[in-house]
Amino acid sequence: MRWLTMEGLSLAFAVAVFGFYHLAEGGCSGKCCHGMDLACATTDWRMDRVYGTCYCDESCHRTKDCCFDYPTECPPEPCVVSEWSYWSGCARPCQPSYRVRRRYIEREPRNSGEACPCLEEQAGCMEYLTHQGQSCAQTHGPAFITADEYGRGRSTHDVDSGFCMEFKLESLTPHCMVEYQPFSRWTQYLRGGFTVCVACQTPAMQNHTRSCQGDGSGADRDELLHWKAVGHPRCSGTWRKVQKLEQCSCPQVHSFIFI
Repeated sequence: MRWLTMEGLSLAFAVAVFGFYHLAEGGCSGKCCHGMDLACATTDWRMDRVYGTCYCDESCHRTKDCCFDYPTECPPEPCVVSEWSYWSGCARPCQPSYRVRRRYIEREPRNSGEACPCLEEQAGCMEYLTHQGQSCAQTHGPAFITADEYGRGRSTHDVDSGFCMEFKLESLTPHCMVEYQPFSRWTQYLRGGFTVCVACQTPAMQNHTRSCQGDGSGADRDELLHWKAVGHPRCSGTWRKVQKLEQCSCPQVHSFIFI
């Protein structure tokens, strides 16, 4: 009986030592690794309830061999990016072109966290001054338009000083439906027969006439007017003027601005 008691004590001591070793060496505490790392392993229970070699690297989710405590010891951390920079100037003056803004990675994702988003955006634009500072705006010709996002972020004064024109789209080239540049996705939503709202704001507004190129201010309702999409040179079409809105309140959809 004494021998059994001593054996029991020895077993209890072994269990205690093994348990301490398990707590000290097992699991993912302090062992989280990037990518696939075969050395980032230990012996413990896996998430699939199998005891043996388990891993604490980012690939264990894919290989299904994470240690049981991987989700708590190595929680996913998403990519962290900076705020958007200011928009650059247009690539080319006095003609439809594009501008760019960028942001930067401040911290890479960890433990299979959410991947980094797009770090660069482009948008159609047009400069109204040459490199020498001379005005290059035209008073006649087709309307150059782009998505309403171009005008967001302007001061309330600039928005209030403009106006909006409503047009009914009569025709558009089939190329509008084909997205081939990241800053011209908005053209694929254009459809014949739709009524669109286009804002005339600074700097597109010409101070001496208080109008935008191709806005149709002096046109009859039956006159067929032409427009072109900035950033998508093969997307163009015609429309007819519906009305001028002195209090500009374009809806969220089918809203554009003159460039």
